[in-house]
Amino acid sequence: MNIRRTLSKVPEVTAYFWILKVLTTGMGETTSDFLVTHIDPIIGVLLGAAGLVVAMFLQFMTRRYVPWVYWLNVVMVAVFGTMAADVVHIVLGVPYLISSIFFAFALVIIFALWYATEKTLSIHSIVTIRRELFYWATVLATFALGTAVGDMTATTLHLGYFSSGVLFAIIIALIAISHYIARGVLAAEHRHQSRNAVLAFWLAYILTRPLGASFADWMGVSQARGGLAWGTGPVSLVLLVFIVCFVAYLTVSREDIEW
Repeated sequence: MNIRRTLSKVPEVTAYFWILKVLTTGMGETTSDFLVTHIDPIIGVLLGAAGLVVAMFLQFMTRRYVPWVYWLNVVMVAVFGTMAADVVHIVLGVPYLISSIFFAFALVIIFALWYATEKTLSIHSIVTIRRELFYWATVLATFALGTAVGDMTATTLHLGYFSSGVLFAIIIALIAISHYIARGVLAAEHRHQSRNAVLAFWLAYILTRPLGASFADWMGVSQARGGLAWGTGPVSLVLLVFIVCFVAYLTVSREDIEW
């Protein structure tokens, strides 16, 4: 039996993957904001950290991709990644531009170490514990980076949350178009396409974080801050319902598992 199919710890990249990615990023943003504003911020951060530890433990205990375990982990990474970026800005007083550069540098270091060690950055190669550790370190860094960048465009650059979401949606669309054009050119020239696909994936993965977070903030924050004032708690609950429904569907249909 093929070892990758037996031990793969991540889902196939389908439309459902990107839908859930955006939903979890939005929920992570609003849930983090809800926790740190409705209870003691220190307790909120500790709860986020505890939830992440539990989710990570479950993920590493599984032998292959399990939808509810994987996406629980992504949700908790989203929550804690948001908290990490907010702590750097709010508690330490670091400007969003500086924290964005810091998290981008951290992400580059992780990518460099991952590639130097494993000679690949493809998520289709997550078949060992070491590669999975690199994968989740990368995911956590992308969530922190995306949070800082999204807040920077919305507040520091004064675009607002909705306009920031539109901006990131346009950038992602341009990446997707460039990827498909490049794929066609490479196919015509009979050249290897994997590096182009890996680059496009990680660029989209990074940018879907501020995309989802910006629109979630827009729905949750007050009208004085340019939002719809639906509240971070209600927005989190609605997003949770959608996430549960999609994960339940994937658990039954197994459409995100490569055979």
